[in-house]
Amino acid sequence: MSQAKDLVEIFAKSLVEDVSKVNVIEVEGEHTVVIELRVGPQDIGKVIGKQGRIAKALRTLVSAMGRKSGKKYMLEIIE
Repeated sequence: MSQAKDLVEIFAKSLVEDVSKVNVIEVEGEHTVVIELRVGPQDIGKVIGKQGRIAKALRTLVSAMGRKSGKKYMLEIIE
C-alpha cells in the first residue's frame, strides 16, 4: 500500500457517515498511478465538497505525494 492510498482512505473515512462503504483501490501503470475512491451514494457530495473544493484538495495532495516517486498520481472519485 502506498502512502497516497492510505491518506485518501483516512480523509474519506473522516468525511463520510458510512465508513463501511469507503473503498480505495490503487491501479499502477507504467508512468501513472490511479487511486480510485468509492463511497456510498449518500456520501458522494461530502467527498466532493462545495464547488469541488475537497476533491480538488485531495487531488492536489495525491499529486504532490506522487512527485516523490517520479510517477504521476491521479485521484478518481467513482459513484
